[in-house]
Amino acid sequence: MGQIRAFAVVLAAGAGSRLGAGEPKAFLPIGGRPMLRAAAAAAAASPMVEALVVTVPAGFEDRARTILEGLEKPAVVIPGAKTRQGSVLAALASIPLEVEAIVVPDAARPFVDADLFTSVVSAVADGAVAAIPVIPIADTVKRVRDGVIVATEPRDGLALAQTPQAFRARVLRDVHRRASGGPEFTDDASMLEWAGHPVVTVAGDPGNIKVTTPHDMPRTGPPLGGRGA
Repeated sequence: MGQIRAFAVVLAAGAGSRLGAGEPKAFLPIGGRPMLRAAAAAAAASPMVEALVVTVPAGFEDRARTILEGLEKPAVVIPGAKTRQGSVLAALASIPLEVEAIVVPDAARPFVDADLFTSVVSAVADGAVAAIPVIPIADTVKRVRDGVIVATEPRDGLALAQTPQAFRARVLRDVHRRASGGPEFTDDASMLEWAGHPVVTVAGDPGNIKVTTPHDMPRTGPPLGGRGA
């Protein structure tokens, strides 16, 4: 395993409107504590992560700092943007230029384990430009148009992407600059693909679910935040 300086950018600025909770999703409790705390604790527990930058909705900075007290690693809280892409760009401005790798988790994945951070950052330390966790698709995939199935797609070669996703810092900065004012991407890996950079995969975790709708909230899942939570 190579050695590399890595910061985590924890994305927690989403409104979570699909949950209908009346407050930002990352601040909602799950498993007895805020999702933000669980995701940040997992990042901080990885030996490959030096420090964290956490993006939250404007006005929630003090509340986030209270939630993050006592983490294993230092964490800076900043206001995020209206889009995921904008929040990552804002966080990049808070990270020293000498940092070599950046790993980006979503706070909406509170069941992530610290080992997944270590896995993706290690892949970058060993020479990859970018590394993301993926899991196989278990269900049959249908292509639908106007409510009618038009094709059944083969699952071979398809996978579901997760976070955290790790990147060479200089490459991530450059691609964000190039994409600024242009297309919006659903994750940073797709932005690097757009820019022509190879993205390698590591084994993801089926328990690393993303909390999106009220249906996801009752799940207990594995221990929140994994080791060191």
